[in-house]
Amino acid sequence: MIESLQELVARIPDGAMMVVPPDYAGVAIAATRALIARGVKDLHLVASPSSGIQADLLIAAGCVKTMEAAAVTLGEFGVAPAFNAAVRNGTIRMLDSTCPAIHAALNAGEKGLPFIPLRGLIGSDVLKHRREWKVTQNPFADKEDPVVLLPALNPDVALFHSAMADCEGNVWFGRRREVLVMAHASRKVLVTVEKVLDTCFFDREEMVAGVLPALYVDAIAVVPKGAWPLALDEGYEADAEAQAAYAKGALTWEMA
Repeated sequence: MIESLQELVARIPDGAMMVVPPDYAGVAIAATRALIARGVKDLHLVASPSSGIQADLLIAAGCVKTMEAAAVTLGEFGVAPAFNAAVRNGTIRMLDSTCPAIHAALNAGEKGLPFIPLRGLIGSDVLKHRREWKVTQNPFADKEDPVVLLPALNPDVALFHSAMADCEGNVWFGRRREVLVMAHASRKVLVTVEKVLDTCFFDREEMVAGVLPALYVDAIAVVPKGAWPLALDEGYEADAEAQAAYAKGALTWEMA
């Protein structure tokens, strides 16, 4: 289960639907760099529910065919330049979504449901551009009560970074529940970690609620500072200087 970073990213084929977490929830930046170096193509990248530098790097490198997200932004550092340029130039297909819609669709995928209802999209411009989302009548209502049906999201791959795994392949995700849902909904789960501990997390009562069982994990690669320049819970703070340099230098920026 524990393998090299190159072996791990080799499990992600061209054209895969890959779901990734938001910037604050354990982003596998080192694996992203390795994917770019490998030359992966035509990804359908799903942000759960938003992305930043990870999506921008993949788009800048020509790895993304479809982007599905509630937002792609560098936050306090400004717009995501490669993403914005790709949308303007039509070089990627953008599937606009919302945070509740992506979370709900992944919840449906997690539970093995073909679709899930959601109310808040009705009347929005987002709904106008997602023809696969269907407005229908609530079958349990006695009066008019429209709801939106969203098809489930079952990505081919979930990719994220964690502070640690244990010797049995269980992965710590802590409070980041979106990572758990991503893993449950996806066909394959690939994780980079800071370290592997010689213990079993399930022997420690205080950790159990924040552990993704090895049953759901296909491969782990040990990559110290694997989320840099983003932060990692129980690991390190974000490198604001490096992120600002990316925002300023855009497509010419290089990671140290």
